Amino acid sequence: MKEEQKTVAKSRVIKTELVMPNDTNVMGTLFGGKLMAWMDIAAAISAQKHSNTPVVTASIDNVSFKEPIKIGDTVIITAQVTRSFNTSMEVFVEVVKEEYVFKKTKQVANTAFFTLVAVDTQGMPFKSPPIIPETEIEIKMYTDALKRRDMRIESHKKNNQ
Repeated sequence: MKEEQKTVAKSRVIKTELVMPNDTNVMGTLFGGKLMAWMDIAAAISAQKHSNTPVVTASIDNVSFKEPIKIGDTVIITAQVTRSFNTSMEVFVEVVKEEYVFKKTKQVANTAFFTLVAVDTQGMPFKSPPIIPETEIEIKMYTDALKRRDMRIESHKKNNQ
């Protein structure tokens, strides 16, 4: 039986949240942990759409908060698989904040690369299908994913010595 060809677009997830008072700190900005949870959910859904299996988060690269997200802002989180390895998948997550009420602005507030691992019903690693990048940006992210993966492996080795 031929393995199904899966494109990056088929893994794409768009999640939208409205920042409410209970999502924020005393400064009225979104809790970083709350945003991370939303990002992790979007990354997991993307990886699950691609692999058709449950997934677990293995790592998150370089999370930086570029713009504060405030009460009333809309948060749009886009996640997509950039590359599939054997059992792991790299997922790129981008967070855009939109302020509709007064300024009507859109800004990228956060980006990160997540590594998720496909697992079977017993929680053991499971083979993930390859992914096919189609656009110029998807091809670049796909190619660069090898370098990012090598850096993750090196970092893991250093941290576990």
